[in-house]
Amino acid sequence: MRFLIGGLIVIGSVIGGYGASGGHLDVLFQPFEVIIILGAAAGAFVIGNTGAVLKQSMGVFGTIFRGPRYSKADHVELLGVQFTLFKLVQAKGVLALEPHIENPSQSEIFAQFPKFAASHHAVEFMCDYLRMITLGTNNVHQMEALMDEELETHHQERERLVNAIQALADGTPALGIVAAVLGVIHTMGSINEPPEVLGHLIGAALVGTFLGVFVAYGFFGPMAQSLRNIYEVEAKYFLSMRTGLLAHMAGYVPVVAIEFARKALMSEVRPSFAEIDAATAILQSAR
Repeated sequence: MRFLIGGLIVIGSVIGGYGASGGHLDVLFQPFEVIIILGAAAGAFVIGNTGAVLKQSMGVFGTIFRGPRYSKADHVELLGVQFTLFKLVQAKGVLALEPHIENPSQSEIFAQFPKFAASHHAVEFMCDYLRMITLGTNNVHQMEALMDEELETHHQERERLVNAIQALADGTPALGIVAAVLGVIHTMGSINEPPEVLGHLIGAALVGTFLGVFVAYGFFGPMAQSLRNIYEVEAKYFLSMRTGLLAHMAGYVPVVAIEFARKALMSEVRPSFAEIDAATAILQSAR
């Protein structure tokens, strides 16, 4: 929705302002300039990126339209699943985790938290590190380094798409100049035409420069920034798990461990202490 509203504002401001000042809107309709600029941009995008990035880019508009994957309620659920798992360890020992982490799709605990259970990457992250704890890993610093390495790899994989779109934004104005130069060449081939014809051809050529700059700074650049913001918010979901798991390993009781995890979240989606206290009270009463 934000992308749609923002796009309408950009188009309405530029085109509306141009038309209101007496500009001829029909001159801006240059489909072949669009083909040159966007076609070359698409080709350059294919040349400059790996197959994995190209595959990832297929869902870029859906990601931007959707926004961050996790809401405040989803973060309450995340803290709830951590609390439940840590409470299980406190009550029955670390080996009580095995049936849940070895077969999470059949886990009664994960079934209580459907949004978390539906995130394959989140479940895998949680289960992998809990499995290491059940196998005897007890060095908090080594575990922290390993988690940081995995999260950094995940960040780099996502940052490749952001950088690819930013490179597209950086290169599109130059492709607009290419289209404009081709338009000038075409104009020079019609130099014997009357002034009104030449004026139309020159105007069409300059539209290439306009389109390149307009698309780059009005759409591609903001798309890259929007993706970066979305990925940063979503990364905090996993950072919260990391923080909670490390606090648990350090020996903190479940309610303190999830308080560590809560503090790792962005302020706009971070539940209050009172909200988490109420949520954990419900979880304990349901047992």
